[in-house]
Amino acid sequence: MLTLKKFEEASEIVKKVTNPTKLIQSEYLSDQTGGKIYLKPENMQHTGAYKIRGAYYKISTMTQEERERGLITASAGNHAQGVAYAARAFGCKATIVMPTVTPLIKVNRTKGYGAEVVLHGDVYDDACTKALELAQEHGYTFVHPFDDLDVATGQGTIAMEIVQELPTVDYILAPIGGGGLITGVATLAKMLNPKIKVIGVEPANAASMTAALKAGKVVTLDSANTIADGTAVKAVGKQNLPYVQENVDEILLVEDEELIGAFLDLVENHKMIVENSGLLSVAALRQMDLRGKKAVCILSGGNMDVITMSSVVQHGLIQRDRIFSVSVLLPDKPGELVRVAQTIAENKGNVIKLEHNQFVSTNRAASVELRITMEAFGTDHKHEILQALEEQGFRPKQISAKLY
Repeated sequence: MLTLKKFEEASEIVKKVTNPTKLIQSEYLSDQTGGKIYLKPENMQHTGAYKIRGAYYKISTMTQEERERGLITASAGNHAQGVAYAARAFGCKATIVMPTVTPLIKVNRTKGYGAEVVLHGDVYDDACTKALELAQEHGYTFVHPFDDLDVATGQGTIAMEIVQELPTVDYILAPIGGGGLITGVATLAKMLNPKIKVIGVEPANAASMTAALKAGKVVTLDSANTIADGTAVKAVGKQNLPYVQENVDEILLVEDEELIGAFLDLVENHKMIVENSGLLSVAALRQMDLRGKKAVCILSGGNMDVITMSSVVQHGLIQRDRIFSVSVLLPDKPGELVRVAQTIAENKGNVIKLEHNQFVSTNRAASVELRITMEAFGTDHKHEILQALEEQGFRPKQISAKLY
């Protein structure tokens, strides 16, 4: 069982390998919500995520014989790095099975901590099945990423730190994948102060905990297709479910599109890189009435590869109308391109990309197509530019924007 004594023990043990992730008050998110919003930046841990806590505490409870057999786990990335880092600290061999779609940065960092990496399957559940097979075949000690109460105890040490630093906290928001983090955080938070509301947040397309609560038992989703790869889990932990049923006040669902905006918010206002799963708690704030309340968002990790990052930034800028594209038809004669450029410049638009197509029509004297991708300050500014082009007779037609 999860006990206060074990949480206190774990809190002291994990200090050996964790960075002190002090709360950061977010003026931007506070202004947006009307409450006092704080960030718990677990993305700043050595391994880039909170998972080091559960992994290290779990290995600390093992016998020497269990460690000497070698450790094995399955993970989409963050638990993998946590186990690899902790195993190295204890002098153990570690094998990590990861889905084939795992971002390269997570694979390389896991190898960098000395672990052997096996890529298998499309999602965590496939990798877990393979890891259990290898454990049986080679006698390895399996370290479950979430369906383990020692692991959940280690993750719950985050709640200890939050309450010690902000005793008057009203809400704690935490992402949910398999349920280890929310189990530990919610259980300890309620032990320390039953008045604290604990809110779990899942990707709408991988809502395995919501499904389990509705059914009253663990169920397996048909798919877990979300950009929040760290929480793309088809079935939550059986050991976690009773604790979630008892201690979690509400679970909110977040669409992938909302994570894109949350990424921009943290990059631009806090200069922080947080992976999509870690942004679930921030994105969920918009669904809550937090006026006059103090809320802590757990940023569970920051391991995002640069290709994913660039894609999220592009989609975020387009989503917020800070990048948009238009098509205009012009007579094929000198000076028309200059007129378009001048109209955009006078309205403080910034041209990023220009495509001039003289072959859109067989009648070149009648029209050529000009496709313009430009930067604006937001939706209102975009409409000002479109209106100016309209007034000049260009009849702009909005098209899908692409930076490259």
